[in-house]
Amino acid sequence: MISTVNHRFLLLCGESVQICVSIDLRIAAPGSRFKLVTTPTETCPICGGTGWQTIERGKEREAVRCECRVRDRGGRLLAAAHIPARYQHCELSNFQCDPPGPPQGRTIMAMPEKALVHGQPADTYQKSIRDARFFAGRFVEEYPTDKTGLLFVGSVGVGKTHLAVGIIKDLIREKGIHCLFCDYRELLKSIQNSYNPSVQATEMEILRPVFDAEVLVLDELGAVRSTEWVFDTVNYVLNSRYNDNKTTIITTNFPDKPEQDKAEVDNLSSRSAADRAARRETLGDRIGERMRSRLHEMCKKVEIEGLDFREHSKQAQFRRHDAPSRVTLRSTKRNG
Repeated sequence: MISTVNHRFLLLCGESVQICVSIDLRIAAPGSRFKLVTTPTETCPICGGTGWQTIERGKEREAVRCECRVRDRGGRLLAAAHIPARYQHCELSNFQCDPPGPPQGRTIMAMPEKALVHGQPADTYQKSIRDARFFAGRFVEEYPTDKTGLLFVGSVGVGKTHLAVGIIKDLIREKGIHCLFCDYRELLKSIQNSYNPSVQATEMEILRPVFDAEVLVLDELGAVRSTEWVFDTVNYVLNSRYNDNKTTIITTNFPDKPEQDKAEVDNLSSRSAADRAARRETLGDRIGERMRSRLHEMCKKVEIEGLDFREHSKQAQFRRHDAPSRVTLRSTKRNG
C-alpha cells in the first residue's frame, strides 16, 4: 500500500488555496499482472476534504476552517502544550467552587453567618473562588479580542493551576490556539542546565517555545529564591512576551505586594524587628518591583482566597472510613 497526494487549488476570498487530497493506492502481488486500484480516503461531509467551509454572516459568506481540521489540530496542540500528568484532569467544567461535601449519610453543621476562616468571613472565600471561575470562563470567551493575561494570586491549594490549565484546554479545543504550560522552577532549572558543556540544548532553544507560544501558562512564579540571575531571567522572559504582545497566564502563591525594602521606606513608622522577621515574602520580593509593575500591565489580577482544597479533600476521604463503634470494638475484643 502506498499513498499519493493529489494537489488541487480552490479560490477562497480572492486567494488561491492549495488543497491536498490523499488517495491510497493498492498494488497487486508480485508476479501477477499489475493492477492499480484507487481507494479514496474517507472525506468530511461538511467540507468534502478541503478543510474549509463557508458560513453566512448577515448578507456575506465567509470561508472558515472546517470543524474536522480544528478537531485534528486540537489534538496535536493539546499534546504540544505539555500539560503535566498531574493536571490532565483539570477542566473549567469540573472546577469545584465549593469544598467537597461530607461523606454519604452524614450531615455537616452549617457555619454561623459571621464565622471566620483565617480571620476572614467564610462567605468571602466562596465568593472569591466563584469570581475566579467566572473570570476564567470570560477570558476564554473574549480571547483573542482581549489578549490581556491573568495573574492568579492565592495560597496553596485554592485552584489557581486548575483554572489556568482549564483555560488553555478550552482555548485549544474551541479556538485552536497554540498554548504552552511551563513550570517556573523547571524552566529555570532547564536554563541552568544548558550552561553545562555536556548538555546539547542551548538557552535559546529552551526559551524559544516559551517565546513562541501564543498563550503561555507560567506556573508558580516566584517559587525560586531570588538571585540576580533569577531577576535577569524573569525580566528577559516576561519582557520578550510583553514586547511581542503575547498573552501570559501566571499563578503565584506570593501576595501581590511591593518589595519589603520599598514598603519599609514608605512606612516611616517602622515595625518592630520581630514583625519584620515574621513578615511573609511578597511577589515584589521574589521577582523585583520593576517586573511586578510590568505584570500589572500584562495581566488582570485575580485573587483567590480559600482553604487548601487538596488537604480538605484528603480529610473528607479519611472521614469516609467510619471509625468502629464501641460495640464493634467490644465484640472484636471478645473474639480475640
